[in-house]
Amino acid sequence: QAQLVESGGGLVRPGGSLTLSCVASGSIVSVYVMGWYRQAPGKQRELVATVTSAGVTNYADSVSGRFTISRDNAQEQVQLEMNSLKTEDTAVYYCYAGGAVTGDSEEVTYGNTFWGKGTLVNVSS
Repeated sequence: QAQLVESGGGLVRPGGSLTLSCVASGSIVSVYVMGWYRQAPGKQRELVATVTSAGVTNYADSVSGRFTISRDNAQEQVQLEMNSLKTEDTAVYYCYAGGAVTGDSEEVTYGNTFWGKGTLVNVSS
């Protein structure tokens, strides 16, 4: 089955750095846009950063200049380098894949959206 495998979450002190990674696997053939969303307790899920297969990036204003997203198209892998972390960055971070093509030799589907299960980033002193 199609899935997004996340890694890299953990505890970090304010001002520190952390890098998240996500890999599309299973029946996922290709992905148009990959990225990260986050959700803090009691808050709405919000966009953090995305990158298309052409390398076009989009960042939330709250992380612009501090976070950097990159992508390896050959492996459908995306990384989020987080620097100068703040306590307000604390949240569960979810990998996102949009415009995904899935299938095998018998059936192919287009325009699928997938979410990772989430990885916790805890910024605390």
